Amino acid sequence: MKTLHFTITIKAPVEKVWNTMLEDATYRQWTATFMPGSHFVGSWEKGSKIQFLGPDPKTGELGGMTSKIADSKLHKFVSIKHLGLVSGGIEDTTSEEAKQWVGFETYNFRDRGEETEVAVELETKDDFAQYMNEAWPNALKVLKEIAEK
Repeated sequence: MKTLHFTITIKAPVEKVWNTMLEDATYRQWTATFMPGSHFVGSWEKGSKIQFLGPDPKTGELGGMTSKIADSKLHKFVSIKHLGLVSGGIEDTTSEEAKQWVGFETYNFRDRGEETEVAVELETKDDFAQYMNEAWPNALKVLKEIAEK
């Protein structure tokens, strides 16, 4: 596993950035840079189950990750514990493939007055790090564009 870090400063109050990043409609917009059709099912509240889903490019079936919100403090941070995979609507937390995806993803929001700094830290498989290093900066640029409107 590799731990990756990404940061962006957005010219908007922390409440607006938080809402833009985590509300369903705008979440779908900025995460489309990872995969069109990306969305979540669940809640961002501490202890809640949440799934990050999208269409499998090969099969068209719904797939993604099953996770739990390890911690969440309004307008401050969200810590996500990835538990495994979802394939064809079925959760898998026990296979060797699923276990390779177990890790944390954290979003920190720092109020800088009229600006907000968003810092993302995530653990990812070594062979997925290059993709994430390309995709996350693009996703954060889209988040910035939406939040600054």
